[in-house]
Amino acid sequence: MKRNPSDHDLADHDLVSATKDAVACEFGEGLALLNLKSNIYYSLNGVGAFIWDLIQEPKPIGDIRGAVLARYNVEPARCKADVDALLKGLADNGLARLHHEELV
Repeated sequence: MKRNPSDHDLADHDLVSATKDAVACEFGEGLALLNLKSNIYYSLNGVGAFIWDLIQEPKPIGDIRGAVLARYNVEPARCKADVDALLKGLADNGLARLHHEELV
């Protein structure tokens, strides 16, 4: 059975980047995203929009978690869970690409 890349736990050193298959526009305090392949719209709140901006270039997931912790008043465990869920959701819907790196 083929595994989806987002099926495993995300490590700090794994990279994530937005795909070119999505366009975004501001929508209230967040963003509206359109998946150009599926023509489905998604919405992100303000924190999600902040993360979307961060992943316009490939970025280590640990850096994204750190940026969220630095900007928002959130417990580290909650930050990890919420950031990982968002990134996996974006990947599952074709809006982001996860790059799992093996440490050597």
